[in-house]
Amino acid sequence: MNFLHHERTTLEALLPGLDAALARHPLAELETAPSPAIAEFRAAGGPALLVPTRNAGIGATPLQAVRVQRAVGARCPSLAVATTMHHFSIAGLVRTAAYGDGMEGLLLEAIAKERLLLASGFAEGNTGQNILAPHITAGRTEHGRVLLNGSKMPCSLSRSMDLLTASVVLTDDDGVDRLAIAVVPAGSPGLEVRPFWRSPVLAGAESDQIVLTDVELDPAMVVVTRVTADAVPDELNLAGFLWFELLLTAGYIGIASALVERVLDKAGGPQDPTPFLVDIEAAMLSVESVARAMDTEEWTDGLLADALSARYAAQDAIARTTTACQAALGGMAFIRAPDSTYLASAATGLTFHPPSRARMGGPLREFLDGGPLRIG
Repeated sequence: MNFLHHERTTLEALLPGLDAALARHPLAELETAPSPAIAEFRAAGGPALLVPTRNAGIGATPLQAVRVQRAVGARCPSLAVATTMHHFSIAGLVRTAAYGDGMEGLLLEAIAKERLLLASGFAEGNTGQNILAPHITAGRTEHGRVLLNGSKMPCSLSRSMDLLTASVVLTDDDGVDRLAIAVVPAGSPGLEVRPFWRSPVLAGAESDQIVLTDVELDPAMVVVTRVTADAVPDELNLAGFLWFELLLTAGYIGIASALVERVLDKAGGPQDPTPFLVDIEAAMLSVESVARAMDTEEWTDGLLADALSARYAAQDAIARTTTACQAALGGMAFIRAPDSTYLASAATGLTFHPPSRARMGGPLREFLDGGPLRIG
């Protein structure tokens, strides 16, 4: 079947064997914690997807990355959600490198070569908050080590992570507060993972709470940038939101696509596939359009507005598509094959990620009237 052909071809080219490995597991097994999908992702080299080739990574383009996420979402919704946050952390490190001291490159190379998984302690675009704004406080001990306190919830990959990456504010030798990226090994004393995610839907993403209590780090594990804490460059914040919105949206489109695939594969399936196909394909084309632009255009407020439009359009497309697919699969599928009901429920998750459409109404209106785009 040609449906999802581009996405699965891209996934196979960049992460050979992952699609087949995921397909061997029942969906219910993939979606529970601990999920075998995370080990399959690691084995296929997934942690290196967005690491630049100069740092021993795969160096996927934005277009390739969103296609990979859709293909992953179509096999394992939890893995798509969880790895979005890993990739988002990698993209943040890559972008921060322009403001850092060179340590980022060594860290990225280690991640690629050792296939390390990153949990994200960044803000993820929480309402009214800079995406790089710290959840975690940082200070210095009398011996010069860095001391971290705080928590992050939910935090995907909390139980499978090798490293936690988090933005912090740290005072430099001149007394200036600067943005820094702390890299915390999973086994650090004072780091605790607590239960948080109660829903069975997307449980395989391991989105629990991470708590840091007087966690001491060697200063070498903290990348201090030249950016002052009160002047985070728009380009860093913008890059974070662009990657977050596109990767997340592509993953959820993949979840809905899994339902479409079941309808198209159904014995005596529809002669006219357009009621199931057109909305979801159009949503993906919108995401791909923004991803292509990331390779050829300056990353501006306008491009972020396009990404948000693609994301909110995808929410509507997913809602229409999942409803149509469930009706086409029929009541017996609802009763006897819980996969379809699960996928429809998981696909609605895109609606709950910040920034919500309701909160962005005013900021988008202001942007259309000529103002800067702020995240509400």
